[in-house]
Amino acid sequence: MEHRQPTHHRMDRRSFTHDYSRPGFYHITIRVADGQGRPFGTVVGHDADSAAVALTPLGVSIERELLTAITAHYPMVTVDAYVVMPEHLHFILVIRDPIVTAAGRPAHLGQVIAGFKKGCNRRYWALQAGEPLDALSAAAPPAASAAVSPAAVAVSAPGGLPAGVRPPSSGSSGRAPLFAPGYCDVMPVDPGQLELQRAYIRNNPHSRWLRSQHRDRLQPHRATIDTALTPAALRGYLLRECAPTQATPAALAALECRLLLAGGTVACDSYGDRALLQRRLLPVVCHRRDGARFAEQRRRCLAAASEGAVLVSPRIAKGEQTIIDEAVHHGYPAILIADNGFPVLYHPSAEHIALCAARRLLLVTPWQYEFRHQDDPITVPFCKTMNCVAQSLCRLKDSWWQ
Repeated sequence: MEHRQPTHHRMDRRSFTHDYSRPGFYHITIRVADGQGRPFGTVVGHDADSAAVALTPLGVSIERELLTAITAHYPMVTVDAYVVMPEHLHFILVIRDPIVTAAGRPAHLGQVIAGFKKGCNRRYWALQAGEPLDALSAAAPPAASAAVSPAAVAVSAPGGLPAGVRPPSSGSSGRAPLFAPGYCDVMPVDPGQLELQRAYIRNNPHSRWLRSQHRDRLQPHRATIDTALTPAALRGYLLRECAPTQATPAALAALECRLLLAGGTVACDSYGDRALLQRRLLPVVCHRRDGARFAEQRRRCLAAASEGAVLVSPRIAKGEQTIIDEAVHHGYPAILIADNGFPVLYHPSAEHIALCAARRLLLVTPWQYEFRHQDDPITVPFCKTMNCVAQSLCRLKDSWWQ
């Protein structure tokens, strides 16, 4: 099972130590400004496999800007995979040499994105005013490496914009910008991560179609699960399971501030098929002390899953990953405890979305959302808390298999 941090699309996400003028691969996300609706198109298709984005004239124009203007101004920068979604863009920029302007001055990624957004605004304002676009707009968009944006169709109101798109508002320029301030970047650091980013972009229309058809399962539900676990009981568990240097008063207080609480007990947000909670639940937690008996634990867990039980795990330890992944491979359902809360714009991996839609997966989290980088470590008490939540959901100790 693919396991990665979900995409959160915070538009000011940056690495403070990275040099954004140097070569590399950058997955960029830009979303439209608040109140703009979905001006670039509509997801269409008779099933998830045929899902595509039918672009509006504005969407077509933005696609052309993406595929031509960036490289025209910065020849060392090219567009790899991309998709134009109804209200946001994903694209991977490949920077092959240090970025410089046409005048030879050093530049950086932020300037590239700012120039692209400026060009998009020009096209947007021209369409709003009913003005003809430049000659570039009339040309067919060139092919891009690994491009995934589908063929466009006209879905618009008079003037080239979809119905409901707001008119320009007054401001310093008297015209509303098309995009929200800032952008989000993800830096793939190896070929495997790069391919995951490409797959995520490629699967965007597919995932959107699934969410439109399974709205109840494919959206976060807030504090819908009562674990019956009190903060006092959790604290006692952590004091027993963690070393004194790990479960310090300060560490426990900071951890408790992150927890979702409702009615005096730990609650969980959920994403997926909550009906799985009505079945026999078995916690899967692998301890180092039981390493010599892992084969037995694996066998008992998979045997129980084959008989209809649902395995519940934070999937942190390598053994937990092995057992859960094998269960999912065999088509058995599972409940995964996520190590962060679900933000407003929560996008699990494409595989998780498909499993949730198929009623084979439920994602739950006892945490309030907190932005952090993918490589930020999590503490032992944090991991132990998720082990405790797994047992509380199952109303069963994790030693049941022994």
